Amino acid sequence: MAHVLNDAALDQLFRTARTYNAFTGEVSDQTLRQLYDLLKWGPTAANTGPARFVFVKSPEAKAKLGPALDPGNYRKTMDAPVTVIIGRDLDFHEKLPYLFPHVDAKAWFDGPREGRDKPALLNMSLQAAYLILAARSLGLDAGPMTGFDHAKVDEAFFTGTAIKSEILVNLGHGDPASLYPRSPRLSFDEAARIE
Repeated sequence: MAHVLNDAALDQLFRTARTYNAFTGEVSDQTLRQLYDLLKWGPTAANTGPARFVFVKSPEAKAKLGPALDPGNYRKTMDAPVTVIIGRDLDFHEKLPYLFPHVDAKAWFDGPREGRDKPALLNMSLQAAYLILAARSLGLDAGPMTGFDHAKVDEAFFTGTAIKSEILVNLGHGDPASLYPRSPRLSFDEAARIE
């Protein structure tokens, strides 16, 4: 890495970025492709990349998603330009001969799917965070949430696959009126140490 990002970039990604509850605007398919093409470069263990993404935009797809949402998440999700369903593929290891070709990493994860559950969840979680940062870097705002019926989402969007939904992220241009006051964060000394 050649240089430190300037303050404006750091603000956009972290310091002044917020989690929005209402969104305006449109998000083009081209922007969603750019978003994925950024987030895919974030590191995961053994380049597993187990996250799978469904970009829910159409009225038909929103209608499939709606019945799975908790009441507090329904309206904001239906009104958001895009909602991303992020799932974890429990058969992610099948792609490892392509994604991690210099060793037989597929063999590390062979066996029952339950044995792949934790690495899939951990690495999918990293990719969900990369999605939020990629969205912010492209000028979008994000609203991640877990308040939904996972079984209903899986039935509607992932039937017949080894993919399990984990998180939803609304995308668009955040409405500042939907923000709560900024919650505090732990200080370095409360959350970290240097040894």
